[in-house]
Amino acid sequence: MAKTPSEGKAGGAFMKPLQPSKELAAIVGNDPLPRSEVVSKVWEYIKGNSLQNPANKREILADDKLEAVFGRKQVTMFEMNKYLAQHLKNI
Repeated sequence: MAKTPSEGKAGGAFMKPLQPSKELAAIVGNDPLPRSEVVSKVWEYIKGNSLQNPANKREILADDKLEAVFGRKQVTMFEMNKYLAQHLKNI
């Protein structure tokens, strides 16, 4: 079975650099990054600032910077990628 061009590339679209919005750039920096790197940097920020709910680690308690990205004070780790996608643009 022949692979399509996107299947042949390691990472494909997931490794494509994306431009963060100014709100997200306050957390991950202004340089274009692959989606996986954005998620890693957001998790570093969350853990570094103790923003996980101690009673439920799946819940993120947003500070002012994260609230600007999420639009809410609390999100679950499963919802996070949906909000991050709204702040990433193709370049």
